[in-house]
Amino acid sequence: MKILTSPSSFGQVGSAPLDLLTENGYEVINNPYGRKLTEDEVIELAGDCVGIVAGVEPLTARVMDALPNLKCISRVGIGMDSVDLKYAAQKGIIVKNTPDGPTRAVAELTLGMTLSLLRRIPQAHYDLKNKVWKKQTGNLFLNKVVGVVGLGRIGKLVSQMFRGLGNPVIGFDPYADEAWAAKNDVELLDLESLLAKADILTIHVPGNEDGSAVIGAKEIELLKTGSFLINISRGGIVDEQALFDALSTKKLAGAAIDVFSEEPYAGPLCDLDNVVLTPHLGSYAEEGKLLMEIDAVNNLINSLK
Repeated sequence: MKILTSPSSFGQVGSAPLDLLTENGYEVINNPYGRKLTEDEVIELAGDCVGIVAGVEPLTARVMDALPNLKCISRVGIGMDSVDLKYAAQKGIIVKNTPDGPTRAVAELTLGMTLSLLRRIPQAHYDLKNKVWKKQTGNLFLNKVVGVVGLGRIGKLVSQMFRGLGNPVIGFDPYADEAWAAKNDVELLDLESLLAKADILTIHVPGNEDGSAVIGAKEIELLKTGSFLINISRGGIVDEQALFDALSTKKLAGAAIDVFSEEPYAGPLCDLDNVVLTPHLGSYAEEGKLLMEIDAVNNLINSLK
């Protein structure tokens, strides 16, 4: 029985996920391209496979129809945007993800990106690496109101981290856990009220079903002039053109972005000085990445059993 492991970096942190597959009698086919696979490449590599340990490659109806033996897709990570879930259900293909693995890694990156953005650490680093001695003047984190949009696993941990630093935290989630919010001193607001009150907006939502932006020009206009925006959730959650315009006009003082509508990203945000950009590495902490890969493999093995 063959399994495709499609993430380009699968098994690089540690051999445990691959060992689990071989110990359970599976023949492993690795991604040989070192990047996200295309539909045709998935079809080519997984033609005889009963399962896919999946990354973010497109697992469309066309792909599933071309894989007659496929019984399980086990995603390394949370997001399922790249999987046609309805069609998988129609075909009886089990689909799993790993919601717990990336939580800590994404929350810690959110905190790191926020502090880097406020104190302009990447800009200072870039200057000094280019032998330019220039003192960057940033902003204190003290007393900034942090608005957290999305209070799932990651949003809750982000809120707790910011509260631990002494910052007031406000939150929005259509299915908010009111008991948790009260216990952790997170004030729940509607989205418009949160946007108007936040000094720092950090976004942790899965996105709209139709793929439209959650934070567009209208929502950005509601933000305080001089506020900061952090998106480490999904590409397309924030309208990138509206964000570019707001940063260019200094409506927003800065933004930190880890996810983009098209990846790899090489768009106009790269030309701005008041942004911190990272290449979708929210879950890329060794400990969290290894845990996600092991969880994904166990999900697949248990599902196939």
